[in-house]
Amino acid sequence: MRKDYIASAGTPADETDFVEDYWTKVWERISERAKRVDAVETTEEYQIMAPYLKASPADARMLDGGCGLGEFVVHLHRKGYRAVGVDLSRKTVDLLEKKHPGIAFEAGDIRQTAFETDSFDVYFSWGVFEHFEAGPGDCIAEGYRVLKPGGRLFITVPFDNLRQALRGAFERPAQSLSGRRFYQWRFTKAELARELALRGFEVEKLVPISKAEGVSRMLHHDFGLNRDWTATKALRRVLTPVVPSAWAAHMLMAVARKPVVG
Repeated sequence: MRKDYIASAGTPADETDFVEDYWTKVWERISERAKRVDAVETTEEYQIMAPYLKASPADARMLDGGCGLGEFVVHLHRKGYRAVGVDLSRKTVDLLEKKHPGIAFEAGDIRQTAFETDSFDVYFSWGVFEHFEAGPGDCIAEGYRVLKPGGRLFITVPFDNLRQALRGAFERPAQSLSGRRFYQWRFTKAELARELALRGFEVEKLVPISKAEGVSRMLHHDFGLNRDWTATKALRRVLTPVVPSAWAAHMLMAVARKPVVG
């Protein structure tokens, strides 16, 4: 597991306050993404989840931990599932409740929720578990607690791919963290599998995803190309099918099952 940092100027000192403030601003900035509800089924995350969802009860209870703009919750609600979204950003949740009356959204910390033990069939969380400096353990343990035996956890976290590992090997160690603060962890496949297994999960699948985004970041950070240039976008389209996922995929998705005891 490897840490990423960002500038700390103007950010709240408390980690929970920082995470809430940071993501509230992100969701405000990209709120137009909420229009993507109808495109949920085209995402890599959903396509990996889909076979498992088909095997779930028709009225399965599902939790989105760190739901952001809520498009997955809205989509699954429309398909008949009892979907619930929880997010640390109270402001974001207030807006979701106004925009989608009748759909369950709650403000809360996914490290310690108010949900009953063994109460969800499915728990999914996209790019959230990595944002607490103590590590993902509390998030994973809480996911295990609220899932029913046999229930499944689907998560994505930043992938410490081969490109990132090579960059890290040649980076000069920072002399000081002054002016910077922790932002997220990156994980290899083995590290994420270990974190899940340590909290009782049976790991069923680990898949690198978001390769196009990873290639875009490679072109920008390693070659200095502006991501908005037409030429950069064209080069990304050419490279994405041929660059190995192990080298460039931006995220790592895990599918894990809470065992049935006895």
